[in-house]
Amino acid sequence: MSLKDSNEEDFEDKDMQMNPEEDDILLSDSSQHSNPRIITRLAEDSPMNLSRMYQDWFLDYASYVILERAVPHVTDGLKPVQRRILHAMKRMDDGRYNKVANIIGFTMQFHPHGDASIGDALVQLGQKDMLIDCQGNWGNVHTGDGAAAPRYIEARLTKFALEVLFNAKTTEWKPSYDGRNKEPVTLPAKFPLLLAQGTEGIAVGLTSKILPHNFNELCDASVAYLQGKKFSLFPDFQTGGYIDVEKYNDGERGGSVKVRASIKKLDNKTLVITSLPYGKTTASVVESIIKANDRGKIKIRKVDDITAANVEIHVQLAPGVSSDRTIDALYAFTDCEINISPNCCIIEDDKPHFLTVSDVLRISTDRTKELLRLELEIEKQEKQEALLFASLEKIFIEERIYKDNEFENARNMEIAVAHIDKRLEPYKPSFIREITSEDILRLMEIKMARILKFNSDKAEENIARFRGEIEEINHHLDNLTDYTISWYLMLKEKYGKNYPRRTEIRSFENIEAVKVAEANEKLYINREEGFIGTGLKKDEFVCNCSDIDDIIVFFKDGKYKVVKVSDKMFVGKGILYANVFKKNDKRTIYNVIYRHGKSGAHYIKRFPVTGVTRDKDYDVTQGKTASRIVYFSANPNGEAETVRVILKPKPRQRILQFEKDFSEIAIKGRGAMGNILTKADV
Repeated sequence: MSLKDSNEEDFEDKDMQMNPEEDDILLSDSSQHSNPRIITRLAEDSPMNLSRMYQDWFLDYASYVILERAVPHVTDGLKPVQRRILHAMKRMDDGRYNKVANIIGFTMQFHPHGDASIGDALVQLGQKDMLIDCQGNWGNVHTGDGAAAPRYIEARLTKFALEVLFNAKTTEWKPSYDGRNKEPVTLPAKFPLLLAQGTEGIAVGLTSKILPHNFNELCDASVAYLQGKKFSLFPDFQTGGYIDVEKYNDGERGGSVKVRASIKKLDNKTLVITSLPYGKTTASVVESIIKANDRGKIKIRKVDDITAANVEIHVQLAPGVSSDRTIDALYAFTDCEINISPNCCIIEDDKPHFLTVSDVLRISTDRTKELLRLELEIEKQEKQEALLFASLEKIFIEERIYKDNEFENARNMEIAVAHIDKRLEPYKPSFIREITSEDILRLMEIKMARILKFNSDKAEENIARFRGEIEEINHHLDNLTDYTISWYLMLKEKYGKNYPRRTEIRSFENIEAVKVAEANEKLYINREEGFIGTGLKKDEFVCNCSDIDDIIVFFKDGKYKVVKVSDKMFVGKGILYANVFKKNDKRTIYNVIYRHGKSGAHYIKRFPVTGVTRDKDYDVTQGKTASRIVYFSANPNGEAETVRVILKPKPRQRILQFEKDFSEIAIKGRGAMGNILTKADV
């Protein structure tokens, strides 16, 4: 990054005249930003530590990106650009739609980073369908289509945004980047907006990824927290689909969720995708399906994307392909299933913090409670002021103080004010505060037309109404928790019907890719040279396989191993058997007769191979030297055959042959020695 790119001053002679007699040298000035000026000065006789300078600049830039761009603030759930957009729209709000181009231009009074970043952020806010009421072509979150040009589309704040986001009386303000305007430090949001909308940002050295949650469930969780009850929150995506939250870990970093598209059978030859995983579009899903088909993971005839308002992708299956297996393969090899790792990083006290979504909800609920208290206190003060003036006005008119001779003959304002203050003296004990000269001057400004129209009964009703309202406010302040609960229940009743849960929570079964992958390769074997692979086209064919399968290989000396399928691999000479290996397969039983190398006896055994370490040598024959397999069979369904054993003739040997049924042999582990079949030579 150049110094110009980071808004530093040019180091040119015409811009900075180096004076060798000065003690200090100005090295950097980042005055364009709203951050304080960062100036580094070095003494003339000090060495210039360039690495230290770059370290300081890097930290300044990193802090700026984290605080001012990428990570949302926990109090209102907004990034600075989003907050400035909403503030600008509030200032422009007159109930009608505004051109997005005008909104962008108005927002640039507060945001110094150009129209493109503002426009992109505005479209993203609009597509979330919560704070901005959109009109025109705002793009499509399902297809990934972009919005129309800003001059063609319009927007205004939703009623929900106006109700929960803004209150100038409870907002903390700061100067804008150029000092010409004021902007909110944070908006007084009375709702967990950060959890409702979700967010994603990449800063220097950290990322933030908070998934969106359901509006109604957030209201219920806030109520449960205020009532001291337990609550749990799980993501809900605008794109629908299914979600497995077993490892969500309350949104804390280190957790993860699995998200799947909704896939249904339209008929025996067609599958239809009706919802997408969060963050994916129909274009990306279709592309992943085509790539999986090209790699031979699935077999389909074609894919048609006919998405309009709702997602609809038709997957035409190839003849003879199982629809159930294809659904599993789509989840295993395409973007129809993805893993998302949340990372709940927020800004609090001008520093990034890593929290859980429950922590964020508690912070938001406590802040909402405090904002409601502030609003009640402000409203109470306003009602008390209104009550005070209504009482003063009633006394001033009914007692005809304005007709007193001393008042009418007063030579200046001070004398007139003093006279009215004296006349009000008997009533002062009933007032909530002392009467000031400003109050009396306000009484003196009452016009004669108002005095002539004054109705004592209506004035008394007005005073009684103010007192009733103040009493009600005091009741709410005394029962602030209940008042906050009623706030959330009101929001749920008023807006909750617009936000039903779209993502169904399910528990997914793990799909093993090797079980659903299509057998798109052919396995060959060269027994003489000891090679196996899919590229040995001229050698002996073994079986069909996929390019992610494992292969189990048995050798004549009793050893066996499992290797990854490849184009060509040397496994060792003396290959006896090779085939696709299925992990945890208890159905396939291997029937073996082997000669023990030390004793010379022959043993018989039956065993499955359920799990092994890839590329590690194992032994059927206990590993004794000169041991060898004399009979071998692999039985996918656990079959047990009968074999005839022919013994080598010896003097005085009466039995020369016999039959043995493998069904009489118990199935044991692969490490078992087996039963003695015969001690004679076979």
